[in-house]
Amino acid sequence: MAACSVSKKAEKKFDNGEYDLAIGLYESVIKKEEQPAEAYYYLAESYRLSNRLEIATPYYKKAIELGYDQEMIYYNYALSLKANANYEAAEQVLQEYMLEATDPKVKELVEHELDNLNNIDEILEDESYYTVNPLNEINTSASEYSPYFHDGELYFTSTRDDGKIYKATGENFSDIYKVKSKGALVDTTSITKLPDIINWPNANEGSIAITSNGRTMVFARGNTGKRKGLNDVNLYITRYRNGQWSEPQLMAINDPNAWNSTPAFSSDDRTLYFSSNREGGFGGNDLYSATVNSRGVWGNVRNLGPQINTPEDELFPATSQDGRLFFSSNGHPGLGKLDLFYAERKAGKIYVTHMGNPMNSNKDDFALFLYAPDRGFFSSDRPNGKGRDDIYTFKNEDPNLKIVNYYLVGTTTTNNSNNEEVILPGVNVRFFSQDSVLLGEVLTSQDGKFNFRVSEEENYFIIAEKEDYFTTRKLFSTVGKTVDKSTLTELITNKIFETTILLEEIILDKAFELENIYYDFDSANIRADAAIELDRLVTILKDNPPIKIELSSHTDARGEAAYNQDLSKRRAQSAVAYIISQGIDASRITARGYGESQLKIPDAQTEEEHETNRRTEFKVTEYDKEIAKRIKQQEDALFKKDNVQVEVKEERLEPQNKTEEDEFDFN
Repeated sequence: MAACSVSKKAEKKFDNGEYDLAIGLYESVIKKEEQPAEAYYYLAESYRLSNRLEIATPYYKKAIELGYDQEMIYYNYALSLKANANYEAAEQVLQEYMLEATDPKVKELVEHELDNLNNIDEILEDESYYTVNPLNEINTSASEYSPYFHDGELYFTSTRDDGKIYKATGENFSDIYKVKSKGALVDTTSITKLPDIINWPNANEGSIAITSNGRTMVFARGNTGKRKGLNDVNLYITRYRNGQWSEPQLMAINDPNAWNSTPAFSSDDRTLYFSSNREGGFGGNDLYSATVNSRGVWGNVRNLGPQINTPEDELFPATSQDGRLFFSSNGHPGLGKLDLFYAERKAGKIYVTHMGNPMNSNKDDFALFLYAPDRGFFSSDRPNGKGRDDIYTFKNEDPNLKIVNYYLVGTTTTNNSNNEEVILPGVNVRFFSQDSVLLGEVLTSQDGKFNFRVSEEENYFIIAEKEDYFTTRKLFSTVGKTVDKSTLTELITNKIFETTILLEEIILDKAFELENIYYDFDSANIRADAAIELDRLVTILKDNPPIKIELSSHTDARGEAAYNQDLSKRRAQSAVAYIISQGIDASRITARGYGESQLKIPDAQTEEEHETNRRTEFKVTEYDKEIAKRIKQQEDALFKKDNVQVEVKEERLEPQNKTEEDEFDFN
């Protein structure tokens, strides 16, 4: 009867996520019962779920020997063997289980892990230039992890403070600390805990991210007791005002039904990466990104995709100066538990690289942060540390290490009443990948400047928009412009591409000539070169839904005026028919023929001059600002906006290696 009572208590603690308490209770059950197969299994699970997978191995084994039948037990048993670097045994367990597995999802996980185990030897043989050392000045017998360096201070999370015990792990609740530091040289006398407005006494505060100007911080807080289980972890945002942090606010990018944590800003502060186990992902915890729009609102949450995310866990993203995304994963081929990886884009594809030994071990290696291109910090629970998790420093001593940063720097302009090109401020500029993924957004300031980080060998497009101006689209490419690193002598090289985007003001009845809309003599047929230019007009109409236009055709002066009038009408109708065939609503465009009544060269003599007269123009006949307003509201809704305003750093770069690109314009 007593044993039954203890079992029920253990089960209740396990269901409540109080795994450390469940461990003691299940150990008592095992001592009192003759064949406690279920108790062995849940004891192993309690160790796994409290991040002590390597301790779970003998308990999984015993549960299996006693005949406990659970679909995931062999898989988790193999992972625990892997966490103890017993790779051959882990592979053997999975291979034997594959012969009996029936659940397709579990079989998929097993097959995935078998593939990973097949890469172990190759990973161990990889050459590494990293050197690693524990940061013993701040490590304690408690846990220290998630280092973040900013403005001469090293922030980190620790369970060192004596207080209420977090029942899932058996450690104190975690808080965020900071210490003055010159890189890896820390002033231990300056260690302080962040104020109570950040660190709640009975909650776990975790990873942080701070914008470059130090005015905005995003951090994870969880296990507040408001909800049961792991889903009570969310991202908070706070701003530094008048020498102190403001009351943190929940970010709207959180999924209220999921775990949301481990934030990291991109180098330009316009993208926030984080991890979440929300529905629709590829496995346990996936990496996501959110972007900040021109009004300082966070939204546009998207999964980073199957090249980075796996059926298991991806967490702790971090960005580097050269655009790489570092993260931790137990789903990519690794040495056991969480390993450190980085992802980089090349020619439009994402490549993931294991960081090798000694950066990785068969234990948890996670939460990397670079404070210089070749050095930084990370966390690990590898043996011989001071606590469960400790902070380590690392340095990349590769003699051939070269960092190349690629940037696109642009200016938004317009033509004034004297047809002079001038700066146009206040333009909302959005930057997209070739497959239409929004990569960044910024509002240009008084100098009309904007900039975005770009990757080598990729195609992009830019959309610039401002009220009462034509939304303008521009193509940009880095294909064929990659820097040969073998020619470089400096550690860091910035490659700057320059561009200008010209936006024309929407003025009713102002004529814009379409280039290359030429017709053969006495013909209304659309030539191949004309179709290319008409496609540009199709793009203009698609990017500017509030406008309606008149498309007009003009002939040369050869032939009878009446015939030319009819010919120009047929040409305009032919062009309009082509535009409608490309998906433009017929109500938005009308055809008009002017014949020879508006010659640009009245006394044309050459065929080239006659072709100039045979031109096509368009002018805006209607501009519905209510439609423009509704479209903006729809875009805001799709962005999943919240009401948190942040200050976005505006990066200044000195132009070099300038490259111009073509745009959709009206000249």
